[in-house]
Amino acid sequence: MLHEIGRWLRGWLCGLSGALLLLAAPAPFVAPPQFAQVSPERPVTLPQDSGAHPAFRTEWWYATGWLATPDGKPIGFQITFFRSATEHDRANPSAFAPTQLIIAHAALSDPSRGKLLHAQKSARAGFGLAYAKEGNTDVALDDWRLLRNADGSYQASIAADEFTLQLNLTPSQPPLLQGERGYSRKGPQAAQASYYYSEPQLQVSGKLIRSGREQAVSGSAWLDHEWSTSVLDADATGWDWLGANLDDGSALMAFQIRSRSGSKIWAHAALRDASGKVTQFAPEQVSFEPQRNWRSPRTDASYPVQQVLRTGAIEWSLVPLQDDQELDSRLSTGSVYWEGAVTINRDGRRTGRGYLELTGYLKTLKF
Repeated sequence: MLHEIGRWLRGWLCGLSGALLLLAAPAPFVAPPQFAQVSPERPVTLPQDSGAHPAFRTEWWYATGWLATPDGKPIGFQITFFRSATEHDRANPSAFAPTQLIIAHAALSDPSRGKLLHAQKSARAGFGLAYAKEGNTDVALDDWRLLRNADGSYQASIAADEFTLQLNLTPSQPPLLQGERGYSRKGPQAAQASYYYSEPQLQVSGKLIRSGREQAVSGSAWLDHEWSTSVLDADATGWDWLGANLDDGSALMAFQIRSRSGSKIWAHAALRDASGKVTQFAPEQVSFEPQRNWRSPRTDASYPVQQVLRTGAIEWSLVPLQDDQELDSRLSTGSVYWEGAVTINRDGRRTGRGYLELTGYLKTLKF
């Protein structure tokens, strides 16, 4: 989760720079393009669907994980690439026509720093400088890139002002198709859905550079790929999402969509054990219950950073690596949200690590 959904993210994109908004505006009297719709009749097919789907309005590739430095200190990381189709006239032959926008976020959670280190970029697709290719994961923005290799592994390269990440992410398990063969419901109506798959338990190796100092890092990661056109209910204000690699080789994904009143509109969870057996949890079986909030000194937003997640009869305690994992992306997507590394506990003992995403807590987003 989310993980860089649908109309909610379109609200984010309203915060793009004025120049991009002007470029993206449709020409007078030109009908906006008709975007493709998600359907349960079309299953996700891999590896072909690992690439971009430009006929849909919104798409993202979202990698999160826990790294360890040589001295054993834990660091969380997040790398997200967004592709957003605009309503610009598709018949415009100009190479400068901004029919697709590429946005990227990257962040590090290091308790020794006490706050999130993050960076962001955005640009129109084109000229080989910003793109999301079809058929295979290959998305880039300047010198930031996420590439899927022929063997199914990934290379991620991020060069930000405060840090550089060069990581290899190698699968140890098959992809996990979320929902029904990748058709993932996000609301009570069938049209409120996305195509969605995850790659849990990725084994990570590479290097981290900060202040000119290079460190070897290793760990595990979770990769989400999701695309859609229209997803959320009109009353939705945000969501809570968790993707977690459990210590026994299992993988846990859960989310809830919240209304403006704070009530649950929709929820879902999936637990795949180490043998490959998947258990799906219906909306009434999934709940996120806040245990402790953290208030941002910068935005005054209050986030439920410590929660109990219930999936059926199972209770999972989610504890943040550090409280301050707020990401301010107002220079790219126009949003402020909390996205951070969390430890997963069950019956008072650690059972895994993952990432928790909390959106819509600063203000109700306009659709």
